[in-house]
Amino acid sequence: MEQHNFFKRLLILILVVFFGVQVKSQNNDGQFHGNFQVDAQVYREDSAIGAQVPPEKMGLNSYANFTYTKGNFTAGLRYEGYMNTLLGYDEEYDGVGVPYRYITYRNDELEVTVGNFYGQFGNGLIFRAYEDKSLGYDNVLDGIKIKFNPYKGVYLKGFTGKQRLYFETGPGIVRGVDGEFFINDILSSLSEIKSQFILGGSFVSKYQKDDNPIYNLPENVGAFSGRLTFINGGFNLSGEYAYKYPDPHPDAVDIYNYNTKYGDVILINASYSASGLGVYLSAKRVDNMSFRSDRNATLNNLNINYIPTITKNHTYSLASMYPYVTQSNGEIGVQGEIIYNFKKGSNIGGKYGTNLTINFSQVNSLKTKRTATYEKYETEYLAVGDEIYYRDINVKIHKKISRKWKTDISYLNLKFNNHVLKLVQDDSGSSSFGMLDAHVAIADITYKLKPRHSLRMELQGLFTKQDRGNWTMGLLEYSIAPTWFVAVADQYNYGNDEVKNHYFNVALGYKKKANRIQIGYGRQRKGVVCIGGVCRNVPASSGFNISITSSF
Repeated sequence: MEQHNFFKRLLILILVVFFGVQVKSQNNDGQFHGNFQVDAQVYREDSAIGAQVPPEKMGLNSYANFTYTKGNFTAGLRYEGYMNTLLGYDEEYDGVGVPYRYITYRNDELEVTVGNFYGQFGNGLIFRAYEDKSLGYDNVLDGIKIKFNPYKGVYLKGFTGKQRLYFETGPGIVRGVDGEFFINDILSSLSEIKSQFILGGSFVSKYQKDDNPIYNLPENVGAFSGRLTFINGGFNLSGEYAYKYPDPHPDAVDIYNYNTKYGDVILINASYSASGLGVYLSAKRVDNMSFRSDRNATLNNLNINYIPTITKNHTYSLASMYPYVTQSNGEIGVQGEIIYNFKKGSNIGGKYGTNLTINFSQVNSLKTKRTATYEKYETEYLAVGDEIYYRDINVKIHKKISRKWKTDISYLNLKFNNHVLKLVQDDSGSSSFGMLDAHVAIADITYKLKPRHSLRMELQGLFTKQDRGNWTMGLLEYSIAPTWFVAVADQYNYGNDEVKNHYFNVALGYKKKANRIQIGYGRQRKGVVCIGGVCRNVPASSGFNISITSSF
């Protein structure tokens, strides 16, 4: 660890000198860019919603990125400061540091990065390194990455490194190679045909010392994947299969009850688009695909891979109240979506046309049976289990009524299995209900008052007999594009048999060129935020908040 910290400090010193020399020279060949973001909140106690005030009474998350490019070289670093971390983000981030810094050299065939880097192989089934500040998620690697393009249509990648764990790195070493082959570019005989073929394959392994006093655990664990994409006009078909060798990791209840089964996942996507029509289908099966560089890691820490969700990501507040989180231990599901544009001048399209989107997704358990072997269970590969984890049927109509009016009308029917997903918990940490059935209706209406001036209204309703019962939500936003906006909103839990709370918010925003500032005041309900199947818990809070972003 001391050696690793020495090289980290050395690379930061090189970057600082590099930035200083190049900026001082002001050579026309070089470009210096950056951006920063500050999110802060002053908390106030609000016993009605269970909002607590941390000892410091204020939280602040801040980030600043700097990048310098000259010729074939690019260097960058990111400063992060959490003083202290906003509620809902891991307190282990408290403090300041430079967790991201790199130097990259590239030419026509080769690209080499030393330091920190992100990346993804295929769909991410065995490797994806990325960040999402809204989730507090960052599994960036610290090491070396190489990209090589030795021949037209051939793209090779390789890396080795350690993953970020707050302001340090985890104990495991991750290694990977990937190849992607554009067949039509490689074979001149296929260069003129309409159909396109893309093949890809990956191998990723991790090394972690075995320090378990009871079991003899594998120190090297590998995973491989293969993928194929076929494109013909408006038709696109892609599939990827990944296999992970047995990777014993602790059971959620008993830390010495290790799961030693192999893991695998298959993901298939198909889409078709033509004039006015779009169709999308997706299917996924996952079995025991938790893959971390530290076998004892929990929550969102040290994930090597990423299993994308095939459910729709909703953006409206009540529609996203019960989101789906990917079950890496096992799930099987499908999603289908149809988008149709009714032509202008038709009976349904009217003067400006009408857009209709219909979406369906469902995820079930795997069909398993217990075994007496060390693997614990076995599965019927393509059989669907009886237990529903999640189902979402939703319809959206987008309609421009006139030059001044446009609307978005949505309806959702949800089934949400909290026994499995465990996203909603009571004060004891237990699931507060089992299966939830909910209906959500949304109307999003915009009226253009005059050029650049518009008034937007949201009306939402969530209706359920489970959890905290029915909700309603209203929002009114006045904007002067692209500079100003002011909004007022309220969520009201009128169906709660115990306490009926209002969650009000007011916000004011200003934007000029690359600078944006937003201030607000109000309440945040307790819940969960999910993006792409990755989630974080959000505690109830109340108070004043401010967000500032800028880039140059």
